[in-house]
Amino acid sequence: MTLNRRPRPTSHDRELRLWKVGRALVVTFAAAVLVAGGVFYGLVYLLDFQEIDHTAKLDAKTLFDLVKLSFGVVAGAGALVALVVAYRRQRVDEAGAYREATRLHTERFSQAVDKLGSDSPAVRLGGVHALAGLADDAPDDDLRQTCIDVLCAYLRLPSAPDPGELTASLPAGTSPSEEQRDTHQNKKDRYRAMREVRHTILRLVGDHYRIPAGTHRSWQGCNLDLTGVTIDGSMNFNDAVFSKGWVTFAGAVFSGGMVAFGGAVFSGGAVNFSEATFSGSALSFNDAAFSSGSVSFYRATFSDGWVHFGEASFSAGIVSFREATFSGGTVNFEGATGLPPIDLLSVASGASSSATVTLPPSWLPPNPYS
Repeated sequence: MTLNRRPRPTSHDRELRLWKVGRALVVTFAAAVLVAGGVFYGLVYLLDFQEIDHTAKLDAKTLFDLVKLSFGVVAGAGALVALVVAYRRQRVDEAGAYREATRLHTERFSQAVDKLGSDSPAVRLGGVHALAGLADDAPDDDLRQTCIDVLCAYLRLPSAPDPGELTASLPAGTSPSEEQRDTHQNKKDRYRAMREVRHTILRLVGDHYRIPAGTHRSWQGCNLDLTGVTIDGSMNFNDAVFSKGWVTFAGAVFSGGMVAFGGAVFSGGAVNFSEATFSGSALSFNDAAFSSGSVSFYRATFSDGWVHFGEASFSAGIVSFREATFSGGTVNFEGATGLPPIDLLSVASGASSSATVTLPPSWLPPNPYS
C-alpha cells in the first residue's frame, strides 16, 4: 500500500486571487451593457419595430422618459459598483477569518504538541485530548489530517517495555532492598501511566471513526498510519464506514485486547494488516459488509488469538490472506454470505494446517464422493 499522501487543495487556496477593482468594474459594466443591448434588440425584433419615425419631434414627455432612463442607467451602474465592492469585501473578510482561524489553530497545535513531549503522563494526556479537539475543530481537512498524523506518530514512537516482576531480575534466593523496590515500583507506575496515554489515543481514534461521516467530530475518510504499532488494548471501529482513505496496521503487533470492525461497511476504503503479528488479541469483522473495499492480511502471522467474520456479507470486497502464516489461532467465517474472499480457499486447504478455519458450506468445494 502506498502511504505517500499528496496535499489536497483546499477551498481557500485561491481565496485572494481576485481581480483589481477597476478591471472587475469594467468587465461587470461591459457584461451588463451587452446583456441590456441583447434584451433591447430581442424586444425590438420580437415586437417587430422595423420602422422608426425620423420626423417625430422631441416632446416633453419623451424628454422626461429619456431623463428617467438616464437616471436608471446611472442607478444600475451604481448598483453594479456596489455589488462588486461588496463581493470583494466579503471574499477578503472570509480570507481574513480563515487566516485568523488557521493562526489560532497553529498556536493551539504547538501547545498541544509541547504537552505530548512532557515528562508528566498527565500533561501528555492533556495534549492527546487537545489534539483530538483540534482535529474536530480544524478549519479544513488538511489541518485535521495533520492532527491525526501526530497522534498516530506518537503511537509509533518506541515505548519502554513492561518492567515485569522485580524478583525475576534478581538472583535466586535474593531479597530486594527497599531502594530497589521503590525504583522498580516507580518504573512500573510510569509504564502503566504511559500505557494509559497510548490506550487513550486508541480509544479516541476508534470513537471518532464510529461517528457518521459528514457530522462534527467524524474522522471517517481520514488516513490512519499505525505502521509497526504495538496494540495491547482495544480499538472500536464498530459501524464505521470505509468509503475512502486508508487505515494501515502494517507490521503492527496485536498482543492483547480486541480490535472490532463489527457492522463496518467497506465500500471503497482499504484496511491493511500486512505483516502484522497476532499473538493474543481478537479481531472482529462480525456483520461487516464488503462491497468494494479491501482488507489485506498479506504475510501476516497468526500465533494465537482469532479473527472472526461471522455473518459478514461479501458482494465485491476483497479479504486476502496471501502468504499468511498460521501457527495457531482461529479464522472464522461461519454465517458469512456472498462471494468467498480472494485467497481464502487456499488458506483453508493447507496453508493454515495448524489453525482452525471455519467456512460456510456454500464456500466449500463439492465433495467428489457424495
